[in-house]
Amino acid sequence: MHAPAFLIYREVKFISRDHRINENIRVKEIRVVDEDGKQLGVLSAREALKLAEEKQLDLVEIAPQAKPPVCRIMDYGKFKFEQGKREKEARKNQRIINVKEVKLRPNIDDHDFDVKAKNAIRFLKDGDKVKLTIMFRGRQIVHPDLGKNLLLRMAEQVAELANVERQPKLEGKNMIMILAPKQQQE
Repeated sequence: MHAPAFLIYREVKFISRDHRINENIRVKEIRVVDEDGKQLGVLSAREALKLAEEKQLDLVEIAPQAKPPVCRIMDYGKFKFEQGKREKEARKNQRIINVKEVKLRPNIDDHDFDVKAKNAIRFLKDGDKVKLTIMFRGRQIVHPDLGKNLLLRMAEQVAELANVERQPKLEGKNMIMILAPKQQQE
């Protein structure tokens, strides 16, 4: 004696990590919502499973932490497909933000400073954060105010493109400041 094809399909199809489905729901009473979103009330798991099978749909536990757990009658395959599509769309819209570093010395020439500023502007326009590092050598460390003034001058130069995410701070022999692009924070 053979079972209908859709039942065999259901037995193979539902081994899920994120949702309990059909016979895997091991609670006596559940709150049931039908495929249209209408509440059917609190039923036994067996009754709810019969209802789902009559409609040739699946019983899916959507809120296991609720008392009693909430289950919905739906086409699980279609649900997983839609969920995958939404996740793929969300990943596509995500922007990975890199942190680019621009290194300076306390006694940098004006032309070199302008080149470094152009690089920082290019990184900010690409949507990346910029980490400005002033590297002190030897006795230069006794003049941290020179480094701070240089960093603030750079921040002023790129003010229309960036916000200061982290103020200049001395860390060991380096002074660091981080700039973030403005459109990211709006």
